[in-house]
Amino acid sequence: MTKVTDPYAAAPQLMKQWTAFSMVAQNSLEPSLIELVKIRSSILNGCANCINMHTVEARAKGETEQRIYLLSAWHEAPVYTPRERAALAWTDALTTVAQGHTQKAVKDELEAHFTPEEQVKLTLMINVINGWNRLAVGFDLWYDMPAAKAA
Repeated sequence: MTKVTDPYAAAPQLMKQWTAFSMVAQNSLEPSLIELVKIRSSILNGCANCINMHTVEARAKGETEQRIYLLSAWHEAPVYTPRERAALAWTDALTTVAQGHTQKAVKDELEAHFTPEEQVKLTLMINVINGWNRLAVGFDLWYDMPAAKAA
């Protein structure tokens, strides 16, 4: 059995602050968009814990099974709004920035659908979920979520 470092036990004050900031970022834009971004980033990062957690949360907030399942192939799926597509493209560009700086290619769509303030809020949320993905993957975290039934 691998020993798992509990970040909340190891650095409680910093994790408390990180969690508080995460909640502020999470509540800065519409919940459906935030959940799509969290799931998409977690897919790109291969974070099973966060995919599990955020798909359950998305369903609880009314997201459809179809839209959740299609996030791995969102480019080809016609079920997302132009605003959501711009956010997902921005999520992809920032989450995979080490694979090539592609953010300039999607910036026009981002600017067409998000105010400057919303662009910052979205970018901070993408950074937050990427941080959570790295904590969960890095420390091999798994939090059981209540079983959710498909719609």
